[in-house]
Amino acid sequence: MTSSILRKTGAIASITLALSFGLAACGDDSEDTGATGTTETSAPAATEFGAGCAAVPTDPNDPGSFNGMATAQVASAASANPVLTTLVAAVKAAKLVETLNGAEALTVFAPADSAFKKIPTDALNALIADVPALTKVLQHHVLAGKIAPADLPGEHETLAGDTINVVGSGEDFTVEGKTVKSKVVCGNVQTANATVYIIDTVLTD
Repeated sequence: MTSSILRKTGAIASITLALSFGLAACGDDSEDTGATGTTETSAPAATEFGAGCAAVPTDPNDPGSFNGMATAQVASAASANPVLTTLVAAVKAAKLVETLNGAEALTVFAPADSAFKKIPTDALNALIADVPALTKVLQHHVLAGKIAPADLPGEHETLAGDTINVVGSGEDFTVEGKTVKSKVVCGNVQTANATVYIIDTVLTD
């Protein structure tokens, strides 16, 4: 997002802006199963990580839980998560719900509600009223394709047409804009069409 847009909006306010895949493999009887006579099984998929994941509902029947989010498209999945209510409101204000839900594969850096609380209310109201600027800000948090944690470090082009840089490894990542840095507090959250990384600061540039 360009700095001119940020000045226009007065630095992002508190915007009220988430799949599981089952793999089944079976070999035919002629396949070599090894000396033990057992078939090889795939390693389990990577799971969510980070201290912020503790705020996500744990009841698997809750649509806002990781289990519930895994079956919904990203904007719908986020709308059920109590950690992302501000982000969801911003997405609705920018009329991006259908765009995000309709995408084939995305990576979303989703600011938690606590991230938006760092921004003055007046600035938020100004941003919400400026839909083009709000759209640009939200697109600054989205990448094309689903990016796994191991592939996250490096520079990435956002849907806003600018770039962000991710540094770190394992379960410790920081997302860097031009001047703003944000920590991943809950990573590798899966939805039906996106991998979500919940972050602690809104990326205003």
